[in-house]
Amino acid sequence: MENFNMSSSTTFYALGLSYKKADAAIRGKFSLDTKAQSDLFLQAKAEGIESLIVISTCNRTEIYGFANHPYELIKLLCKNSNGSVEEFQEVGYIYKNEEAVNHMFRVGTGLDSQILGDFEIISQIKIAFNYSKQQGLVNTFMDRLVNTVIQASKKVKTETKISSGATSVSFASVQYIIRNVTDIGNKNILLFGTGKIGRNTCENLVKHTKNSHIALINRTKNKAELLAGKLNVIVKDYANLQEEVQKADVLVVATGAKNPTIDKTSLNLKKPLLILDLSIPRNVNTNVEEIPGITLIHLDHLSQITDDNLERRKQHIPAAEAIIDDMKLELNTWANDRKFAPTIHALKAKLNDIVLAEFALQKKKTTNFDEVQIDLISSRIIQKLTNHFASHLKNENTSLDQSIDFIEKIFQIGQLAPNKSSIQIQEKYKVNLS
Repeated sequence: MENFNMSSSTTFYALGLSYKKADAAIRGKFSLDTKAQSDLFLQAKAEGIESLIVISTCNRTEIYGFANHPYELIKLLCKNSNGSVEEFQEVGYIYKNEEAVNHMFRVGTGLDSQILGDFEIISQIKIAFNYSKQQGLVNTFMDRLVNTVIQASKKVKTETKISSGATSVSFASVQYIIRNVTDIGNKNILLFGTGKIGRNTCENLVKHTKNSHIALINRTKNKAELLAGKLNVIVKDYANLQEEVQKADVLVVATGAKNPTIDKTSLNLKKPLLILDLSIPRNVNTNVEEIPGITLIHLDHLSQITDDNLERRKQHIPAAEAIIDDMKLELNTWANDRKFAPTIHALKAKLNDIVLAEFALQKKKTTNFDEVQIDLISSRIIQKLTNHFASHLKNENTSLDQSIDFIEKIFQIGQLAPNKSSIQIQEKYKVNLS
């Protein structure tokens, strides 16, 4: 892929930070809640950015978009989070063009997940994509790219075994509890927070522990009640959080608060307590470890737990990468077809102009000039000529940019005033993935 421009002035970028280099504290600084994302999109529009997708999860915060320079996107990220440009420079990454596309494919297919094969990320990409569409910040290329990544994710999940076994933080957390808490079926388990990770963790707890002492607490009680109704667990009032924590043997915290909701001062324990903090930013202050009997486990620790399932999943990475390559080739073909479409349209218009000029001349010279028959023949000749040029441009051995430039020079179509549809095609499809 030589270039990846939607226009002559913008480049496609993927930038952000993830669990690979940024610890939980730094990821927490750069996390973007709903309000921050809304503000970011308004600012992006004001600055003329045409297409943008934002993903903010417990493992990563990323921006995919078109800009003149990556700093435009970095500035948006830092302005709407608690992270600084200096911190981003230390742990962040920037990909452009082909590398940016490849990165989105690897993220969407679970190959870049903190736990290999974790497919929760694809639903988060879908949510981010739909939000961007609602904001009018998805151009034609981004639309095609994301949908192709979604297709790739489905194929990897159904055609490989990379998602076999424990494939998510929520599942890994439950496995950790089962392995480290004796007689788990009779212990008191309290789950605080019913976001996506909280819901998934609760489902796995019910399924794998056979425990009838699971209680839910959420700031918005009706959300906890909806989940409890599906899983037959107990709901407690948020006002009784401290009281319920005292009763618990296992506390799972999966809230979206910006600051810790559990700390040393809020605990008055007289028995051991295992706390799993599945939140970004951290929602359990590390000072709780000063209390005897407290064991605090963060999601970053859970992701480091290796098992036989993980080793088996690694064997399927080549098959997943082969699927990605096929889907990228399909995207590449689509994009290149769209890139030369304006030239083919302009070429056909130029040939039609030549024919019309010749018609006018011959009509004056020729008696009984059969305009209908000549028009039919000329249209067929023009179509065959343009088909030949299109076939040449589609050939994988063709240097697309050089060939387009050559055709435009020979037929002098670069100086034509394009019609409205040609302008729209040029604006939407001038993308090079080769």
